[in-house]
Amino acid sequence: MRYRIAVSSAVAVLGLGIVGAAAGPGWDPVPFAETIEVATPDTTIRGTAGTDPVGTYEVASTVVEVELAGATVEARISEPVGATGLRPGVVFVHGAGTGRFQEAFVQQAEALASAGVVTMVPNKRLDTYSTRHRSYVTMANDYLRSVELLRARPGVDPDRVGVYGESEGAWIVPVMAADNPNVAFTILVAAPVVPPHQQAAFAVDSYLRNTGVPLDVLRAIPRVVGMTFPGGGFEYFEFDAQPFQQRMRQPLLVVYGTGDAAMPTIQGAEQLIADLAVAGNDAVTVRYYEGADHGIKVNRRLVPEFARDMAAWIQGLPDSARAEPRVAGAEPYQRFRAAPVDRPRWFADGAMMVAAVAFGFGALLVAPVIAVVRHLRGHRESAFADGVRAPLVVMAAGSALAFVSLVAYLLTVAYLAQNYRRNDLLVQGGWLGIRALAIASVVAGAVLVSRILDGRRRGVPAAARDGAGAWCLATAVGGTAIVLLLLAYFGVFPALG
Repeated sequence: MRYRIAVSSAVAVLGLGIVGAAAGPGWDPVPFAETIEVATPDTTIRGTAGTDPVGTYEVASTVVEVELAGATVEARISEPVGATGLRPGVVFVHGAGTGRFQEAFVQQAEALASAGVVTMVPNKRLDTYSTRHRSYVTMANDYLRSVELLRARPGVDPDRVGVYGESEGAWIVPVMAADNPNVAFTILVAAPVVPPHQQAAFAVDSYLRNTGVPLDVLRAIPRVVGMTFPGGGFEYFEFDAQPFQQRMRQPLLVVYGTGDAAMPTIQGAEQLIADLAVAGNDAVTVRYYEGADHGIKVNRRLVPEFARDMAAWIQGLPDSARAEPRVAGAEPYQRFRAAPVDRPRWFADGAMMVAAVAFGFGALLVAPVIAVVRHLRGHRESAFADGVRAPLVVMAAGSALAFVSLVAYLLTVAYLAQNYRRNDLLVQGGWLGIRALAIASVVAGAVLVSRILDGRRRGVPAAARDGAGAWCLATAVGGTAIVLLLLAYFGVFPALG
């Protein structure tokens, strides 16, 4: 009997692993073999003699209101005290999140203003911005209101006002700049360049690999990112900035930190250079800063050379736009290509995933509810044949606990990844623990089947002694089967190859 249980358990585990692997899509990102030639580690912008360095002026700040279509937002304008003549200006475009001037771009705006550049950080408009719904074209139109306000401000040269976009903002800036001479220059920092769907998969893969997760965990990336989330929305995941980038005729400064694992740092710069070339624009300057993160900071401090170079580049325009070297700084590294994500074959519609989880756990909950009701009605004897209840409980509880642990594990790994932390004991040990729970559920299922079959050979007519017991047995087995298939889908069971 033990041999039979061992063999059937092994076959079931292997079968679940094969089913999970075959469910698709797989995840095998293409290695990125291209390189970008970095001329020198010195990021200094050449040909900008006579420009004001960071720290030249005291800075005065004013909060103004920006009238948008149907809303009003506040913005902070920072100006150099005592600077003579008309000054260049920059409007900052937020990345993902709430985007308030009290927290965003504080160091960048202060540094540029102290070098003689008037800066404007508007609050992000939030009534049209949510996790499910946002429009980068609409956001671009909103930010252009700030550009026009800054261009009309006394002391600002209207012909030298540009825009700075970071992360998600780098999808918005090309929309603002395309075919728009009122935008004098553009700065893209940590630019994703590829559509959000591709960027999300690339970033999650990079974060998880840096956290040290087992390779089986990576199988979940396309199955989550490629899924249509229940409830609709997320249309912006398909936004493609490339047509707008190919109509940008302004000088462009591209900036990445080599410590930013979330961005395709080489692919992004190369695509921007190629896209602007379509518009006949070769005024592209690329800078990489050693060890800098997503916001070009190290230990939460803005890299001083970045502020220095940005101030010099803005003030030195148009000469600085084509000054050599075009590409300089630390050597970037990109392991994989950011590419389109395949659609899942099983759960392309996220509502199906929600339904499967609901049905699975709903069925698992039916059994204890029936057992309690049966007990309250005075049935004290077991509802099952001898030897059935223990493996049934272990099977159902093991599958449920494995799935709950998987969700908790993925949330914990996401937290570690976003904070650039590693915990090998938790990451590796946690995954082994989840796998052990799932396999224990399978083994308990094999024991259950074996005991039911043995009972029949001994003349026991059924595994359950009454209708309530039969319902408990059926719902527990059905719910467990659904949950085990979900666990297989997310790579919990080992698969050959």
